[in-house]
Formats: sequence, C-alpha cells, structure tokens
Amino acid sequence: MDVPTRKVLSIDLAKRIAEASKAYAKDKGHDALIVAIVDPGGHLLYLERMDGIPPGTVQVATLKARSSVLFEAPSKAFEDTVAEGLFGLVGLPGMAAFEGAVPIRIDGQVVGAIAVSGITKELDGEIAQAGADAVRDILGE
Repeated sequence: MDVPTRKVLSIDLAKRIAEASKAYAKDKGHDALIVAIVDPGGHLLYLERMDGIPPGTVQVATLKARSSVLFEAPSKAFEDTVAEGLFGLVGLPGMAAFEGAVPIRIDGQVVGAIAVSGITKELDGEIAQAGADAVRDILGE
C-alpha cells in the first residue's frame, strides 16, 4: 500500500515568497504593506508588517490568507460572492471576504496561502499573486 505524501511549505520558502512579494510591490512603488503566510490548516506561518502599517491589518491579512487556503481559492472569489448578495460567507468564523490572498501551490498541491494588505484590494491581490507565482522560480521549476 502506498502512503500518500504531501508537499510542505517551509519557513525558509515562506520568507522567500514574502521577499518576492515585497520586491514586486516595491517595483510598483509601494513599500508599506503587510504579508501574511499560512500553512494548509490556516495557521500563521510567517508575517511581516512594514513600518507605518496599522496593527489591525495583521488580523485582516491573516484572515484573508486563512480563508484562501481553507477553500483553496483566491479571497477575491469570496468578495465577489458577497458582492452578488450571498452574505452567508461573512458569517463563517474566521472568514474574510476581501481581495488580497491566494493559495500557494507546489506541484498542484495547496501548501498554504499568502495575503497582502495595506494598499488597495486590487494591488493587494496582484502582489500576493506575484509571491505565489514566485514559488516556481524559487524552487527552480
């Protein structure tokens, strides 16, 4: 019998993903933001809050990342669902229906999620996606 294996998001990889996101943001002219990365269970693995970012943003970013990983979808999908009038998602504990988080995949497996907060929702999502996309380059795939 084969034992299933699962890819793991290491703290080193999480830090490198955050660095890629910050570099992308800097190229876009933004250096004040927060990056939160969670594991597959939605637990905080890595968080970096730049100077000048309000403390409340920590929870926003963490909840966006958690929502994204647990449903294996970008948090924008939940924002769109709520905008269409399906408010049930808002009542789920720990759910954040704001754009700005995307799953992190390795070989097609969701190993975590990254959220960015502190700029605009559109840029938060774009920067988070840049971090998630950097995994292939970081791992040499």
